[in-house]
This record gives sequence, C-alpha cells and structure tokens, in this order.
Amino acid sequence: MTRSDLSSDKSIFGRKVYIPQLSYIGARVLSAAFESIGIQAQPSPDSDIHTLELGGKYTSGDECLPEKITLGNFMKVVKSPDFDPQKTAFLLFDSNGPCRFGQYKPFLRKVLIDMGLQDVMILSPSCYDSYDGFREHGNELIRTAWRAVVTSDILRKLLLKTRPYELEKGISNEVFHKCMVHLCDALAERNLSHKKRLVKLLEVLRNTKTEFRKIPANYTRDKPLIGIVGEIFCRLNDFSNNYLIEKIEEYGGEAWLSDVSEWVWYTNDEQRVNLIQAGKRFSLDMFGAKLKFAIQKSDEHTFYDLFREDFTGYEEPKHIQQILNNSVPYLPPEGTQGEMILNIGKSIYLYEKGADGVIDISPFTCMNGIVCEAIYPEVSRKHNHFPIRTFYFDGSESNLDRDVGIFMELVKGYQQKKIVKRNYPYYFS
Repeated sequence: MTRSDLSSDKSIFGRKVYIPQLSYIGARVLSAAFESIGIQAQPSPDSDIHTLELGGKYTSGDECLPEKITLGNFMKVVKSPDFDPQKTAFLLFDSNGPCRFGQYKPFLRKVLIDMGLQDVMILSPSCYDSYDGFREHGNELIRTAWRAVVTSDILRKLLLKTRPYELEKGISNEVFHKCMVHLCDALAERNLSHKKRLVKLLEVLRNTKTEFRKIPANYTRDKPLIGIVGEIFCRLNDFSNNYLIEKIEEYGGEAWLSDVSEWVWYTNDEQRVNLIQAGKRFSLDMFGAKLKFAIQKSDEHTFYDLFREDFTGYEEPKHIQQILNNSVPYLPPEGTQGEMILNIGKSIYLYEKGADGVIDISPFTCMNGIVCEAIYPEVSRKHNHFPIRTFYFDGSESNLDRDVGIFMELVKGYQQKKIVKRNYPYYFS
C-alpha cells in the first residue's frame, strides 16, 4: 500500500485505522471492509465546532474547508486520552489533478512531525493508479471495499428518494440506520469467499428494499427534484454543507446526490488513459485494469438489479463516458481534470433525466467550483434555462435558509415550463 514515509516500516496490523467521514455511512462501511481482513478500523470523530477550532489551530486559513474538517477530526483522535501513536493510523486518500486535496497528505505529515508523532501511520492510496495501493492487503479488501461503496450509495439513494415523502417524520432515517448496521455486519464478517459475501450482501439489500417499501409515504409527482453535484467531501458531508439537503426537503424538494461510485469510475478511466499515454495500451497492466473494471461493473449491476423498479427515473449513467462526453463542449478533456468535468457533465445528465435544478456544493475558493460557476450560465442557457447555482461553504454562518428558499422559487418556476419530463417508479401517484 502506498503510505507516508512517516512510518513506511510499520505494519498496519495491530493499529486502529481512522477513516475520515466523507459521509458517515461511507466511513462506516469502509471500516467494516478493513475489519473483514482483521484490521481494526472506525470512522474519525463526528464533526462539530471543536473540529473547526482544532483544524483552525493547525492551518493558516488558506486551506479549504474539507482539509480543516479532516485535520480537525484527526486532531481529536490525537488529543483523546487513550491515543497511542504506535497503534494509530489515519486513512487519507491521495489525488492528482487541479485540487488542494493532493496536499492533504504532506500537510498532515508535517503537522504530525511538528508534534513529534512520527510513529503515526498514514495510509494514502492514490487515484493515479485507481487506488490500487490497497493491493498490498489483498484483492479481498479491494473487492469488499468496492462492494461497500456501491451498497452504501444504494442505501443513501433509497433514503433521499423516500424521506421527502414520509408520513411519519424521522422514520426514514431510523430505517436507514438500522439497514446500515446490517450492511456493515455483512461487510465485516471474516473468512468469507467473495461468492459467500455476495450472497450475504444480496440478502441484506433485499431486506433493505422491503424495509424502505414498508415506510408509510405519500409519493406525489409535484416535488421538484434537485441534483446535487460539487466537491465530493462538501456535498457528502452534512456538517460541511450545513445540512443543505435537509433544507431542500424543508422547502418541498427532493435531492439526487451524486454518489461515490462516480468518482471511482472516473479514476478507473484516468487509470486507463494513463496506461495508454505510457505506451501500455496492450500490456499486462492494461489487462489487469480491464479485468478489475469488469469485476466492479458486474458487482454494481448485481446490486442495482434488485432496485430496478425502485430506481426508475433515478438511473445512474451506464458508463462514466456519458458524463465525460457531456462536458466536452465546455471543458477540453486534454487540459482539464477532476470534479469540474464531472460536475458539468452530471448537471447536463440530470437535466436529461428531468431534474428541476442543480446545486453545486463547493468549499469557498475551490478552483473546481469557481471554474464550474463560470460555465454554468452557458450550460443553463443551452438547456432551457435550467436552474443551476453554486453554494460555497467555509465553516462560517450564512443565511442558507434564505438562499435555498430563493433558489427553490426559481426551480418551481422552471418546473412549470420544463421540456424534459421525469420518469417515476410505479408507486408514484
């Protein structure tokens, strides 16, 4: 596994791995994946005002909000009474491309060195090789982690398409958390073959589908559907975006949140492109990459096939190229990378699915967000004046309620005149 030079001679076994809460369920299921091969893991602490205080203590103010939150929660671990640097590891994904995210690892390394904590391990897979750094711990972890990502995306999708219609407030969240526990139990079980784990996960998902279908709800076709794109941490981490999705629901809307799998498929495509550019179009490396892609796609299809009826009108792109091709008229693929391509392409995809608007959630001063914000007016103009707005977050208080309310009024006006209509599951009236 690619790791920090702080502790390259240390073993991960016998340490507890802390996983940043990109989303709470995401950290929970990845912790379960690590536990399936005997590595103790858990989500980093929940975010709160103390997180921002600790993050601010070790940053200059130029860093983006996700860095401040991630570092602040790691510092909560460091300052906990039972902290032992020789038994601690921090998972911190790495990235190339035009984003400060690529500096998170060296910055964390510097902070730990300055604190005299050289014994803390930093696990840092990179998107350059589609996060194949995990392979040192075996194909089992890679396969289980991928299944964790896909199944957690499905569970989150079920929650967001159900909660706006529930008749008893809070019941969707209760079902979500109950099903998440069962999902984590299936992912964490030791000494299972891939085939047996698949059987267990399918059983959990069938029960999950039943539990969500039992929720008393009034599924009407009048709620505006708002696509959520943007920087992956900010859009998935409720604390960082001041619970914006709940605000959308309070104003009578429904959110379609871009999932984690989308980023994995993008990094897979980047791996393919990198191999071609390295002259390895026909090589064992390319064969291995394509075999991995095929296995991942097979798992994804197997899980999503259970929800074909429930996700009618909510289908994700069949291939990442659909999103990438959408962005080509606005961002040249030869000179752009990362979330800006995905955000533009996904916004157009959501328009084509009959959504009523898109919100881009980005950290304040995020280059991807700034580039997209400059392009969105042209995208909107060419797509029937489709409402798109960027919301920036820096951890400070803002009048989010007012701004969401204004946007939702714009969305409702568009909803009345839009050309592309939504498809709905059979149980919508």
